[in-house]
Amino acid sequence: MNYTPNWSEQGFARQTIRQVVRVSAGGVAARIRLSNIYGTVPLKVAGATVARTAGGAAVRRGSLRHLTVNRARTFTVPAGTEITSDAVPLPLDALDSVTVTLYLAEPTGPATYHAQATATSYRSAGDHRADIGGTAFTETSQSWYYLSGVDVIGGARRQGVVAFGDSLTDGYGSSADSDNRYPDELAERLAAAGRPRAVLNQGISGNRVTVDSVWLGDKGTSRFRRDVLGQPGVGTVIILEGINDIGMSEAPSPIGAPPTDVSARQIIAGHRDLIRQARAKGLRVIGATLPPMKGSRYYSERSETKRDEVNTWIRTSGEYDAVVDLDRTLAAPSDGDQLNPAYDSGDHLHLNDIGYRATAHAVDLADLR
Repeated sequence: MNYTPNWSEQGFARQTIRQVVRVSAGGVAARIRLSNIYGTVPLKVAGATVARTAGGAAVRRGSLRHLTVNRARTFTVPAGTEITSDAVPLPLDALDSVTVTLYLAEPTGPATYHAQATATSYRSAGDHRADIGGTAFTETSQSWYYLSGVDVIGGARRQGVVAFGDSLTDGYGSSADSDNRYPDELAERLAAAGRPRAVLNQGISGNRVTVDSVWLGDKGTSRFRRDVLGQPGVGTVIILEGINDIGMSEAPSPIGAPPTDVSARQIIAGHRDLIRQARAKGLRVIGATLPPMKGSRYYSERSETKRDEVNTWIRTSGEYDAVVDLDRTLAAPSDGDQLNPAYDSGDHLHLNDIGYRATAHAVDLADLR
């Protein structure tokens, strides 16, 4: 896994950021959520817009809406907090893309961001929040900044699904700007079945169930409250996490931190903690077994023993409401410890577009509340 250069450390000043995300369910209005959770100073937003995407950094004429917070176009996100904008009328269908544009006039300091967006973000000098075309946006990045969610309001009221995990949920290895991560593919299946619903991707590349990291995110048991329980309208959570706890017991993390030994028993205890948190809020909890990783830098006899132990517990303990058995779905026909070459992005750990599609199709739609 490679962490490419981005704009997070230097932050922004007198610059406009334009970011594109796809929604999974339709509606008649939208609002955005901005996060300054990891900021050390207040984030002052000089202006923000939302629009339907036309392609690249361009937006559809007639769809651009100025965003407000408490009816003010200029607003502040205090350090360590998130805010939600006022709703604006914006008709959207399931699987439409929206473009969110922020103009940041004052220096922001280091930015709260999502490293592996697998989507292109755009930057320009000056205030271009209301531009219809994309010509001013000459710089690009593969990360998202400050944008933590888009809420679509007024559509069919089916309970949402949160996909919670690491890079296998985040979509590392899938094609950029193609929305081929497994939660995207799951949203497409639901839409095709005539049952579109919100599917929220809460994957963080490199994330672990049991270990906090400045670069790889708060541990799963800590961030679950914010990233799952704090999301509106959720009925089901799919948990796919633990491969980094195992792999980073053997190998340094992607950003060079030394190994942190985590046992299978500790990972299982972490999963039990997540299940308890979800059940306390009335959520349906689905567990996914950890896919094969033979041939990857994470693989050793010891790590394989841990993976088998965790998967056996997920598969047979009965503690999850349902199980998605990715260990078996994604395995090579000739070697159950290795990814099927048809699904392998090339590092024997992460999936390609076909593999993420197979992951989504392994989910039984009847298991989703």
